[in-house]
Parts: sequence; C-alpha cells; structure tokens
Amino acid sequence: MFEGIPKLMEPKPLHPCKGEHDRLQTLLKITRTIATELNLDNLLKLIMDEVREALHADRCTVFLVDIPRKELWSKVAHGIEPGEIRFPATKGIAGYVAMTGEVLNIPDCYKNPHFNPEIDIQTGYRTRSMLTFPMRNKKGEIIGVFQVLNKLAGLFTHEDEEMLSAISIIASSQIENAQLYEEQEKTFESFVETLASTIDARDPLTAGHSRRIKLYADEIARLAGLSPEERKILRTSALLHDVGKIGVRENVLTKGSKLTEDEYEHIKSHVVITRNILSKIHFTRENSIIPDIASTHHEKLDGSGYPDGLKGNKIPLGGKILAIADVFDALTSIRHYRDRMDFSQVLDHLNRDSGTKYDSRLIRAFEKIRLDRLIEIIENTHTDLLNQGALESLHPYTLLDLDQVLKNGEPQHKPEFVKIFENYYYRKYIRPKKTEA
Repeated sequence: MFEGIPKLMEPKPLHPCKGEHDRLQTLLKITRTIATELNLDNLLKLIMDEVREALHADRCTVFLVDIPRKELWSKVAHGIEPGEIRFPATKGIAGYVAMTGEVLNIPDCYKNPHFNPEIDIQTGYRTRSMLTFPMRNKKGEIIGVFQVLNKLAGLFTHEDEEMLSAISIIASSQIENAQLYEEQEKTFESFVETLASTIDARDPLTAGHSRRIKLYADEIARLAGLSPEERKILRTSALLHDVGKIGVRENVLTKGSKLTEDEYEHIKSHVVITRNILSKIHFTRENSIIPDIASTHHEKLDGSGYPDGLKGNKIPLGGKILAIADVFDALTSIRHYRDRMDFSQVLDHLNRDSGTKYDSRLIRAFEKIRLDRLIEIIENTHTDLLNQGALESLHPYTLLDLDQVLKNGEPQHKPEFVKIFENYYYRKYIRPKKTEA
C-alpha cells in the first residue's frame, strides 16, 4: 500500500561519504600541524611533508615569489641538499604557473615543453608526473607555487587538484603570517644592532664591544646546551646590556687613567639606567626577561657584584653568561690606559674566580670554544686581516688546550698553534684618536 509514496521518506546518511570525511580530516590535520609555526623555513618543510602525504606523492616543493627580484625561491625541497634555490620567475613549469595562474597537471613531464630536466640529470632522479598549482593570498595575488612530483599510484587526479586548492588556502594564510613575523623580527633585530653600535661608538676604542659580547655569550650558551630560543633571547640581551652608558659622562667613559671612587660609582650607574630604559620597552612575552638579563651582567655568584648584590640562583642564567663574556672582553680588549692583558693572566683570572664569582659550569663550557672561533670574535673589527689557513690550523684546539699549554708548557718550546694564536692576540693596532669632549 506504500508503493506510491515517494522515496523522500527513506532515511538519509547522517555523515558525509567516507571520501569527503577523509578529506576534511586531512585538512584539519594540516591546519593543526602548521597553525602555530612562524619560522618560515620550518613552515615550508611542514607544508611540503603534509602535501606529499595528502596527495600520496613522492616529492613536493613549495616555491615562493620574490616580487622585487622577480624570482621564485625555496630553501627546502625533497630530494635536494638543503640550501636556497632561486631562479627567474618566468623559467620552467613553476615559473609558467606563477606567471599565468594556470594549474598544470602533467602526466608525462618529458613530453611537456616547459619541463627542464636539468635537476633530473644532476641528481639521477626521474620525474614522471607532476602537479603544479598556484598559491594565492586573500587578495588573489599569486605568492607561491606548489610542485608535487610522481604520484605513487597512477596519475594525479581532479580530486588531487581540489585537495591542493584547499591546502593552498590554509598554507597561504600561514605563510603570510610567517613572512610578517619574519619582517618584524628583522626590523627589531636591526633596531637593536643599530642602538648597540650607536652606544659603542661613543668611545671609538671600545667600538664593537656589544657585538663581541653577543658572540661570546652565544658560544657559551651553545656549548652549555641552551635551546635556540634561549640563545636568541641572550643575543638580544647582550646587544642591549650597555644601553645605559648613554647616561654616563663622556669624560668618565673615555678617561685614560684610573677612575676616582666617585667616577667609578658614576660608571656603575649604567646598569641601573639599562634596566630603567629596557623596562619601559614593550617586549613580547618570551622576551620579557631581557631587562633582567641585560642588567645583571655585573652581578657575581658570591654577591660581590652590582647593582643589587645578587647571589647564586638569584642571578638569571643569561646574566651569568653575560658576566663571563663581559669580563673576558674587557680583559682581552685594548683600553685607553692599557693594552690587552697577557692571555695567561686572563685565563688565571677566569680560573681563580670560577665557582665564586662566575658559574663554574659556564666557565667549563667556555673552555670548549675552538681557538679559530675565539680569534674571529676577538678580532671581530679586524676580520679583513685574518688568514683563513692560519685559522684552520687553530680549529682542532680549544681554549682549554691553550690554557693547559700555557700553564704546563715550556715557553721556549711552544706548539705551533700557540704561536699562531699569540701572533693574532698580541699584534698592535693604531689606536683610534680620542674624541675631545
């Protein structure tokens, strides 16, 4: 009796078909994977891996458009050694897609006139099928190109094109976020570098001090096993550690003789000024510790430092590292009233105060620095005078090796690496003329 009733009453599936469900799950996974990554190189690698997996392909490359240079570029590509790849935006299949906005689904690359087999010839790889897809931003502008190689089973399909279209919407938004973040980081870093150079330039003799502190501190942090994020914060703190010297009188800053007690107290005030200046800057949450690190580079483990006489773990780890870097640079740099300190005395100073004024674990880390790297930092303002062959001969040796030879070796029978190091360390330079106040 119900035969005439339309089939509209038949129950409908409550969920989309399995294929659509899988597609949505894939897109959700990709979104979750890339949503929080702001490092552009890491992001491109994640996107490449996700596209390759989603399309069941052998390889994938994401090329970005460099508008000012009219080029396509990438730093990461499956099957190719790491390194930046750049070529004209009009060249090859990727260039054609970037210029025209067309989607090219090529079943046999060697039959396509735009295909360039040079990379296949160089690597021995055989490109068969290729799906090349333009990536657009919210304005519809092409900002990059996906190039997906060799479908693992069969050829790339229309469904693959639709999937890549959906992925490109997700990816383009995050890539633009990463590019904006990178630009902001570069702007901030250039501001910090310029500020540090400006402060250092008040005294031509100490020019480059903040940069050397940054390099020493980064080496200590690396050798002590700090994370890339911690090292980045430390490098910024190092560049800003002496910003308070803007409040120090020039006749005190560049005095060519021993400071009076009042002058010494005045120059010590630069640390408090540093803290006051930096505390007024709106740092991001991860950088909010920078004022504390920068303003504790004269604190000592035993509480004998300044401005607060902090002891032990009350001093931030970054401050402990800067303390070592700062005193090492002070002792190994030319000053108005003296030349570089004898290097054996520099090492004696660090060893004597290790565990009392300076963190012994960090001193041991610093002792692992390679001598070629040490000379590169010491001579940072004279890198044009460094001989690469001589530096290479120093590379096998560390600061600890040098310390042991200077303590136990016979002065008349110095190893060759010690002679090379000392030739650099003790050579004379023309002192910059003191600026009249």
